[in-house]
Amino acid sequence: MKYKKICARCFSKKVYVVRRGKYKCAKCKYEWNPCKLPLHLSRKEWVKILGWFLRGLSSQAISNETGINRWRILRALTKVRRVMIKDVPDVFNGTVEIDETYLGGQWKNKRKGQKQIKSKRGRGTLKTPIFGILCRSGKVWAEIVPDVEAKTLIPLIRKQVKLGSVICSDTWKSYTGIAAKGYVHRMVEHGKGEYSDRQGNHINGLEGFWGYLKRKLAAKGGIRKEKLPLYLAEYVWRYNYRKFTTKKQLDKLLNLLYKYN
Repeated sequence: MKYKKICARCFSKKVYVVRRGKYKCAKCKYEWNPCKLPLHLSRKEWVKILGWFLRGLSSQAISNETGINRWRILRALTKVRRVMIKDVPDVFNGTVEIDETYLGGQWKNKRKGQKQIKSKRGRGTLKTPIFGILCRSGKVWAEIVPDVEAKTLIPLIRKQVKLGSVICSDTWKSYTGIAAKGYVHRMVEHGKGEYSDRQGNHINGLEGFWGYLKRKLAAKGGIRKEKLPLYLAEYVWRYNYRKFTTKKQLDKLLNLLYKYN
């Protein structure tokens, strides 16, 4: 069966599909697995891939639009998400919001093996905790954390937020020592139906980001846990540059790819 692809060695267009999904060049007889080759994408191909990626197309749809093998598209998008992880915002200052959330499917949708896992802390432990910080200037920082205890969260706050900044949070116990670390701490009590004190102290911006993140992940139909850091980085990046035009976002990604190549 002739297949319209290009040989990775001699660039001949006479390529066939052979056993186990491998390709074979009719000219130089070279065989290769498309998911294990170096990417070797030209700038023109990257521009096409990134353009469709930024518009929200799936890997299969991007493959159809560009004519590039889907395995190469998947590997290219993984590379893009890995450089997004490295595009960390500068240290925040001024007024920031902090909050934690959990990502994971509903209990009724868990596999039988997962439901059989015993835990003293109950069902919530099957979900993945995420900690986030949002600067009122518009950017957000988020990271997967092993737990939401003070020993885990306080060092992250000190790393990402400048001393003396105003930090808004809910009344979660892990945040009680923030003021002693050199910050101005403002709290809202969600348990009492309080979401703002009408003086600018709230975490509505970060909760808006959590909603955006969960909608985007739900639209994917489920993400494997080991892939979650990549998708978290993608949507943090998209949110941080949401005011950029598609052209400016594309140029930003190209620069990141060249920087971390």
